[in-house]
Amino acid sequence: MATTTIRLDDELKTRVAAAAERAGKTSHAFIIEAIAGTLEQAELKDRFHREADARWAKILDEGKTVPWAEMRTYLAARAEGRPSVHRPRARKLAR
Repeated sequence: MATTTIRLDDELKTRVAAAAERAGKTSHAFIIEAIAGTLEQAELKDRFHREADARWAKILDEGKTVPWAEMRTYLAARAEGRPSVHRPRARKLAR
């Protein structure tokens, strides 16, 4: 396991220690969890953006989409438990 040194100003160090104590953890464990949580959020955000970019590229490539008004109506009907509602069909993207 590697060692990394971080420098915290006195106020931040005091706040970390107090928060860690309230959470029943050491300052070290609290900082490690904070770093891991921030990293997880950054990775999720990155995956979200890559997925959005891939979906947009697919829309541009295929030229098909479903109008939001139709999709919203369909999803609302499904949420109300009406399984017989017809799925909207994709059509040429209006440019």
